[in-house]
Amino acid sequence: MSGGSADGALRVGFVGLGSQGGPMARRIVEAGFPTTLWARRPETLAPFADTAAGTAGSPAELGAASDIACVCVVDDAGVEEIVSGSGGLLEGMRPGGVIAVHSTVHPDTCRRLAEQAAARDVALVDAPVSGGGPAAEKGRLLVMTGGDDAAVEHCRPVFATYGDPVVHLGPVGSGQRAKLINNLLMAAHLGVADDAYALARRLDIDPEQLSVVLAHGSGASYAAGMVGRPGFSLAALGQHAGPLLRKDVRLVSDLAAVAGVKEGSVFGAADSALDSMGHAR
Repeated sequence: MSGGSADGALRVGFVGLGSQGGPMARRIVEAGFPTTLWARRPETLAPFADTAAGTAGSPAELGAASDIACVCVVDDAGVEEIVSGSGGLLEGMRPGGVIAVHSTVHPDTCRRLAEQAAARDVALVDAPVSGGGPAAEKGRLLVMTGGDDAAVEHCRPVFATYGDPVVHLGPVGSGQRAKLINNLLMAAHLGVADDAYALARRLDIDPEQLSVVLAHGSGASYAAGMVGRPGFSLAALGQHAGPLLRKDVRLVSDLAAVAGVKEGSVFGAADSALDSMGHAR
């Protein structure tokens, strides 16, 4: 793995300063790592004007300034463009560097990019996260990693600035598979909770009072709390979460099909949630 700055500190680059990536990058900066940022939208750089972070003119320039380059963009196409596209990270990163993909994408995307990176003596690990911006701000994101042992350990001090726990699940792609199963189960929980509130209405149970019961009873779940506000339905949540959950359910469905695994009840419950959100698979 490549060495670091003159004082020995790992130099970190970060691409993708959205609602989750922004707090992650700030934790890295505040931990004292020499940090370089790049953003397609200049306004996302504004919150870092009062920090020690530098900026790059392109992902390639960011790669040249980084020992570890973190990518937290929305989808597979975005990850591929940032990593291997024209002016991408691989054009600038030096041998021994590591690219960490925090986006939730298809495991095959990570494996393919890892092969391209290896040809340049650069390692790639997949490290999708769960918990959102609030967890990142507190340093409590769940980080699910896949990749070579040495590469993951090289990144661990950086991951630890925003993640606890940081779980190494196996070779490249393993983190993505775990994250996709997590998101599939989350969608299924939402579908079950949505059905439970609908049943409550039909049985003349006040959803507001049921939410108190579910918050303290054996039927409690994170998803039940999400469905409970606002309106005791998935309509509002579907506006921003629906497209992302649909993407992830489709990805894990593809993995199951390739592996010859029959879709079970978890997919049925997830589909129920997607239908209620107006984003059917």
